[in-house]
Formats: sequence, C-alpha cells, structure tokens
Amino acid sequence: MTNKKEIYKCNICGNITEVVHSGMGELVCCGQPMELVAEKDNKEEGLEKHVPVIEKTEDGIIVKIGSVEHPMEENHFIEWIEIITENKIYKKFLKPEEKPEAEFKIKEEVLKLQAYCNVHGLWISK
Repeated sequence: MTNKKEIYKCNICGNITEVVHSGMGELVCCGQPMELVAEKDNKEEGLEKHVPVIEKTEDGIIVKIGSVEHPMEENHFIEWIEIITENKIYKKFLKPEEKPEAEFKIKEEVLKLQAYCNVHGLWISK
C-alpha cells in the first residue's frame, strides 16, 4: 500500500515518484518494486548541508538548504525543495548551477519542508 506524499525511487534507472493518491498495490519500475525513500533524521551526518531552513519575508518565505550552503555541482546537488501545508504542496526544481534556495509567496502555515539531494536523499524539517 502506498500513502499520499510518499516518495519512491527505482534502484535500477533512478526514476522517482511521489504518491498523489493513496492506493493498494506496489509501485514497480524496470520490473522491480520501487523503494520507499526514507526521510533522513536530523541526527545524520551532513545535517548542516541538507536540512531545509525557513526565513519569513514580507511576501512569504525563503527556504535555504542547510546552515552551510549545499554544493550545487553537476554530480551533487539539491534536485527540489518542497513545502507542504494543510491544503497544498509547493515545489521548486533546481539545477546544478542555481543556489540551493527557493522563494515561495505564501502566507499559509508550513507543516513540513523537504529537500532532495541526488546523492544523500530526502531531508526534512518540520
């Protein structure tokens, strides 16, 4: 069974899927079950470069990745930043040459922040 907002990855081709509707069954890619991407806890190595940090602005918020800026190189970068509120999901996809941050013009309460590093996985902040 899959649950809404879970993220799965294919260990063969690297496809990543985010569940938008809970359902029975198993997600499969390349003939193999996809792996549920576990959220890293805030005790793991690399914390200072991966955990999303929120800053309030006049127009909304800015999310920066890490208290020490995350590298944004071709082979190691933050792929996306995501904000989850009660009723919406906001997401910004990043490229290697961009800064590891995103601005969102929202006033809603943020329930969860997520950032996905292509090398070190899914990092959260609640």
